[in-house]
Amino acid sequence: RGQLVESGGGSVQSGGSLRLSCAASGYTYSNNCMAWFHQAPGKEREGVAAIGTGGGKTHYGDSVKGRFTISQDNAKNTVYLQMNSLKPEDTAMYYCAADYLPCTVIFLAADEYNYWGQGTQVTVSS
Repeated sequence: RGQLVESGGGSVQSGGSLRLSCAASGYTYSNNCMAWFHQAPGKEREGVAAIGTGGGKTHYGDSVKGRFTISQDNAKNTVYLQMNSLKPEDTAMYYCAADYLPCTVIFLAADEYNYWGQGTQVTVSS
């Protein structure tokens, strides 16, 4: 079902902002759950934010509520993650994921998602 390509990662200081993009090609995710996960070295992959591309409903992990915003641009088949007030503990590889089933309930569990991008690194220095 196509490819997911992340971009926008980089290095910022604590308190800074970054916007990640996840561009989907080869398939239009018009009514699917799409999500961002992050994984730090030695830790499990953790759900950050998810969106239902059919209705725009969102769900966030507790550690990012109020700081991160997930959004979509259906015309570009792209999902974004706006990250504000970044903290050193946000440092991780960030992955975009998509579920091929119709999105009825939004989960932030990695095993609910079937397609993954290669990831983009985010590093936040104190």
